[in-house]
Amino acid sequence: MERMDMLVALVVLLGLVGTSTGAVYKVGDSAGWTTIGNVNYGLWASKNKFHAGDFALFTYNKNFHNLLEVSKADYQSCNAASPIATYATGNDSVPLKTAGPHYFLCGFPGHCAAGQKVEINVQKASSAAPSMAPAVAPAPASGDESSSATATATPAPTPNKNGAASTKFSVGVGIVLFLASLCF
Repeated sequence: MERMDMLVALVVLLGLVGTSTGAVYKVGDSAGWTTIGNVNYGLWASKNKFHAGDFALFTYNKNFHNLLEVSKADYQSCNAASPIATYATGNDSVPLKTAGPHYFLCGFPGHCAAGQKVEINVQKASSAAPSMAPAVAPAPASGDESSSATATATPAPTPNKNGAASTKFSVGVGIVLFLASLCF
């Protein structure tokens, strides 16, 4: 009977151990977030499939660029006056928490009009397997009088060639194999 209890515990543990993490997509791939090289961010976004729990990694020279999350209207008109969130570290890992479109642009004069903007359409998270996202920076907090939010960057895993971070679950598998060895 003790063996059956251990087997039940193993099955429960398997259900609790997440086997996937949110993918990390480096915006613009190797070019990053820039006006140099005529990066087509719309094409880049259309080649990727984003899900709730994923991260968009924006890398850029903070002396020449920034990152603003904006409304659809502000995105369409390249209006940087009232962002939802402002990022300015040069290495910003933005959590894509909710399904639907998310709009980003560079707030430096002329950069958005030159094409430094991207719409990221996030699909609902898959219900096939639980997702345990990497550690996330605190939610943007209101700070200035214009009620725009300032967010801090969160270190993100290094993306693969296709822009998505690899899934890490070796620790969970190790625990499961250890427990399985105790049962048999």
